[in-house]
Amino acid sequence: MTQTPTMVSDASPPPAPSGLSPEALFEKCNALARNLWWSWQPEVINLFRDLDPIRWRQLDHNPIALLSEFTPERLEMRASELVLFSRINHAYRRLKEYMTEAGTWARTHAGVLGSRPVAYFSLEFGVHESVPIYSGGLGVLSGDHIKSASGLGVPLVAIGLFYDQGYFKQHLDMDGYQREEYLDTKVENLPMEPARGRDGKPITITIATRNRPLQAKVWLMRVGRVNLYLLDCDVKENSPEDRELTARLYGGDTRTRIRQELVAGVGGVRALAALGIVPGVFHLNEGHSAFATLEAIRERMKNDGMSFDDALREVAGRTVFTTHTPVPAGHDRFDGGLIEEHLGPLRDELGISFEQLMGLGRVEPQNAQEPFCMTVLALKLSRRANAVSSLHGHVSRRMWAHLWPWRVEEEIPIGHITNGVHVKSWLAWQMQQLYDREFPINWIRRTGEPEVWQAIHGTDPGELWETHNSLKNLLLAFVRRRVSRQCRRRGESDEDVEAARNMLDPNVLTIGFGRRFATYKRADLILADMDRLARMVNHPQRPLQIIFAGKAHPADEPGKQLIKRIANLRHDPRFAGRIAFVEDYEINVCRHLVQGVDVWLNNPRRPQEASGTSGQKAVLNGALNLSILDGWWAEAYDGSNGFAIGDGARHVDQAVTDARDGENLYRTLEEEVIPLYYDRDIDGLPQHWIKRMMNSISSLAWRFSADRMVADYVRNGYLPAAGGLSCQMDFR
Repeated sequence: MTQTPTMVSDASPPPAPSGLSPEALFEKCNALARNLWWSWQPEVINLFRDLDPIRWRQLDHNPIALLSEFTPERLEMRASELVLFSRINHAYRRLKEYMTEAGTWARTHAGVLGSRPVAYFSLEFGVHESVPIYSGGLGVLSGDHIKSASGLGVPLVAIGLFYDQGYFKQHLDMDGYQREEYLDTKVENLPMEPARGRDGKPITITIATRNRPLQAKVWLMRVGRVNLYLLDCDVKENSPEDRELTARLYGGDTRTRIRQELVAGVGGVRALAALGIVPGVFHLNEGHSAFATLEAIRERMKNDGMSFDDALREVAGRTVFTTHTPVPAGHDRFDGGLIEEHLGPLRDELGISFEQLMGLGRVEPQNAQEPFCMTVLALKLSRRANAVSSLHGHVSRRMWAHLWPWRVEEEIPIGHITNGVHVKSWLAWQMQQLYDREFPINWIRRTGEPEVWQAIHGTDPGELWETHNSLKNLLLAFVRRRVSRQCRRRGESDEDVEAARNMLDPNVLTIGFGRRFATYKRADLILADMDRLARMVNHPQRPLQIIFAGKAHPADEPGKQLIKRIANLRHDPRFAGRIAFVEDYEINVCRHLVQGVDVWLNNPRRPQEASGTSGQKAVLNGALNLSILDGWWAEAYDGSNGFAIGDGARHVDQAVTDARDGENLYRTLEEEVIPLYYDRDIDGLPQHWIKRMMNSISSLAWRFSADRMVADYVRNGYLPAAGGLSCQMDFR
């Protein structure tokens, strides 16, 4: 029976069935949307999705953009139709309880940071796909770091830049060549608000340079319990050129880069001062923000009357530096002219000469031909430095040994804290439901504890396999949808679009490869012998299929050519329907891949992968890693929890190394991976494969969780720095 709509009068609307007015209901949803805590809460994500599933997908899972299309009355009507009132109230109550919880891990283990928090600097933050201020691994790691800091209750504030065009959107043309598109982000659709000082007024900071001052406004974004402050140069007081300074991440030339890093470092410290925040620890995530230490020194000199040397010693003792780059060419370097132009006024206040300032960024301070290196500055002005995996620690100590010529390599003060991933952000909801049934109560709050994950061995193998296959089917549906959309956008034939809609087979071993298309990551290693690969792909009983995704830097022509080669394999009849390239690799694409593939492939040229975290995300969801023994996998693989390509050896001739690794990859696939996957029992279950999945989850999920990583930073970095303890390295 059709109901007659109730007429709405000018009077206040009646309360919703929940007891709330439509406006109050709308405000609760808006409060949920404006704290990114929702982004790792499956129940809240599902709540927003249920409001309008189609628009949710079209709006890149952005709840603020979604709610902007609702009036309070329409939201109340939709909530009534779907009986959402109790879910909205429950989610809102959980957020309030989370924000006010007293019994956090950090309250017990990191109390000294309560009055003087950690200031965490990073040039990019990948918290969620709806907030596009990240490009890849470094940003996603920063996002996972602050999310875990929030969950553990670590007193931490984060500082970065707001890029109103973010990183580029990737599209492939008819020839498979990468094209970049930059889109303006609507600030009103982001969970941001102007950061306000103690006087309640929006904060704007100013940085003097030799030619003209730079100004930046400060935004506040809430990530659970962590406040993320983002500096934005798009203010009317700046020149047109400077207003574009923070428009794009990793865009522009060297001069743009130093100005961005000046704003992030010097501007970031000044923003904290304007907010009334006095950090106990500075954590520099990569060398990009190392100028922050110079501004902190200036503050101590001005506020406390200290000499430059004494202030340097004090600031360095409170600074933790994380290096991520094992390739010498990957560290930012600037010539003396750029340094003086941008840091000259700060140098004047520090009371040091140009030569002294340049010496802080040089391995050889007196070498006038050596440029200023941000990593050198960070290493000199921190007393606790760490790499991001055990192997990367060895590489970094060797790389920077000449900074401490009086020490043997093993005593170089660079330790390691291996990266980890935020479990709730990357664990599929279906897999979490399985774990909820099998794991200890409140296990999700103890993801860094090894005992929690041992319960996977008590899980029914059939149930684990069924859950994995449901995720695999979701992935394949996602890939078909995305690839067919790519074909339509390029104006391809109806036959090509239809082929894309029917590509990939859920019964076939599926390999995933998703990462930045830098040549050292060797996305084409598996293409070394095309005939051999074709035989594996088309094997009548034991075939395989591969899903690729990834971006090349706009200036990386070899990387773009690599993408073109892989993307065009779809035109080769030997690989049609079996190899797919998904455009615009970002958090959402990564999430689908790591949750649904059978095998995660990683084959960088050792030892150029500092850590890598995508394979750690795959572990959480039961995928097995097939990887070179580099980065995190070099300390993770035990022979029964995945697959190794080779034995970690490398030849002095790079071509020999590549050929040998390619052969080892094929042999491992043919002799280990494929036979194990297709070895089924009478019920069709690959029991030995499932056992290896369980071994992977139980031995790796806890070790490579961001909760474990952040706890390590607290114990071995933040607390000694905040307490003014010995500068002795204890990361190792």
